[in-house]
Amino acid sequence: MTTTERIGVWNQVVGQEAAVETLTSAASAAAKIVAGEPAPPGAMTHAWLLTGPPGSGRSVAARTFAAALQCSTGTGCDACPGCHTTMAGTHADVRLVVPEGLSISVAEMRALVQAAARRPTTGNWQVVIIEDADRLTEGASNALLKAVEEPPDRTVFLLCAPSDHPEDISVTIRSRCRLVTLRTPAPEAIADVLVRRDHVDPERAHWAASVCGGHVGRARRLATDEAARQRRATVLRIPLGLRRPADVFTCADQLISAAEADAGEASKGRDEDERNELRTAMGGDGVGKGVAGAKRAAEAAVKQLEKKQKSRATRTQRDTLDLALVDLAGFYRDVLVTATRSGATLNHPDHADQIREAASAWTPESTLRRLEAVLECREAIDLNVKPRIAVEAMVTTLRQG
Repeated sequence: MTTTERIGVWNQVVGQEAAVETLTSAASAAAKIVAGEPAPPGAMTHAWLLTGPPGSGRSVAARTFAAALQCSTGTGCDACPGCHTTMAGTHADVRLVVPEGLSISVAEMRALVQAAARRPTTGNWQVVIIEDADRLTEGASNALLKAVEEPPDRTVFLLCAPSDHPEDISVTIRSRCRLVTLRTPAPEAIADVLVRRDHVDPERAHWAASVCGGHVGRARRLATDEAARQRRATVLRIPLGLRRPADVFTCADQLISAAEADAGEASKGRDEDERNELRTAMGGDGVGKGVAGAKRAAEAAVKQLEKKQKSRATRTQRDTLDLALVDLAGFYRDVLVTATRSGATLNHPDHADQIREAASAWTPESTLRRLEAVLECREAIDLNVKPRIAVEAMVTTLRQG
């Protein structure tokens, strides 16, 4: 079943035919369980682990599956209130955990597990979707494990992670989940959804699909955001732009500034709206007698919110910087592909001329050293090395080769 042949909410899942088949079968079995009818053994279970590379659509697949579970027909019809509210993020019995900081805390997970233990109020199931489950702290993993080991009736946990490796998800949680593996979507499938869902011009859609590295969200942003296209172009000018020692600091500044700009755009307006809503909810904007206490409480809550927003901005900046580093790594990989005449598809086909120039100027050994420097920078940032220090060390190696 191809993307364009799917019906209902499943049209949102791009290039994942095997995963969709598994999840649709499970949703049909879940509908039979709700109706008190016999369901195929093993078709539906209480805990799922959806894995796949960044941009493969793990969280989209999880939301779509949740919609099908809440669907009045059990098919994910995209016409009933259960489908509409789940996909809109407003269903009372679907809880979505998106880590806004660098990790998911034990307190957050305990509160979530308690809420998930209740019976559904308006839907068929209590559904908990945990995006980036690899960000669970050890304490949060233990809190979740207790719920997964003894799940309440009509509660389903949907975990999303890059892989089922112990570094991403604990072995004990993995052993209690049914695994659904997503693959990198084909460029044709990505272009199709950009044209069909986002009304992108076909030529631009095919370009974005060819340079996004299989990341559906990145393809959409490149296709619709001129600033994103400019930032990518800036990053890909770095490899051949390191001609003088001073260029090291200039290029490092460009990488850091691009990440900060992306983080700023993602937070623009949202942070202030959250602060205003919180003040209003707590009566901090009131006037007259007796409001002094409310104002103090509101200001204390706002300070706590600002701390959370700062953590979210740090995460957004690091995620954006990581995307830039992935682009850089793709460039050096393309240089190796070109130098060895392997015939593999380029990550950056629109920069083929620059890639050929680099391949003729660098030895394969120096190109590999540059690629390793980019990968080491990603790892260093993941280990909480200050981004500027890690980036400057990387760019120094990129210049020296």
